[in-house]
Amino acid sequence: MNKFLALLIIPAAFLVACGSKETKPTKDSTPKVAQRDMKGLVIAYYSNDSIKEKFDYYKKEDALVTKKQKAFQAEVQRRTNEYQRYLERKDQEARNGLLSQNEIAQAQQKAQQMESVIMQYQQTEGARLEEETLKRLEGINKKIEALGKKYCEKHKIDILLIHGDGGQLNYINPSMDVTSEFINFLNENQAQIEKELK
Repeated sequence: MNKFLALLIIPAAFLVACGSKETKPTKDSTPKVAQRDMKGLVIAYYSNDSIKEKFDYYKKEDALVTKKQKAFQAEVQRRTNEYQRYLERKDQEARNGLLSQNEIAQAQQKAQQMESVIMQYQQTEGARLEEETLKRLEGINKKIEALGKKYCEKHKIDILLIHGDGGQLNYINPSMDVTSEFINFLNENQAQIEKELK
């Protein structure tokens, strides 16, 4: 009887072991988003690159920042050239035996001070210029966003997208492009932007 019972138990245990693999029930991944009637939904976009090229206020601010950056770079270059000329002049004087050991030490100390002043200027003025640039861009972007809302309200646009390199949108039908019209709207409201950003 034990052999008979063993013959029944072994296959039963095998069947239970093979069939007992628990399969996790799949969870429903259907989004629980309320569907809305899309009839009459108006979606448009503008090209971010065109804003930079054709929005007068943006161009004016960009030109101002670019002018300051060029002035900063020119000043760094001027100071660097002065430093290089000083080094060359003192090196030549030392080679000609016109400097004492004490004067050579003083020249080296002055050269280190000049280099330190250049580096400090680059760091402090560069950081200040970068901060000013970021503040200007933030201000412009906030105004574009606010005027974008007014533009959409005026022209009954439900969604106004920004299209540009590295953006979130892969393709948009060109018939939805309102870039020229939106830039015209921004340019028409430029005085308001300038007043509010000051």
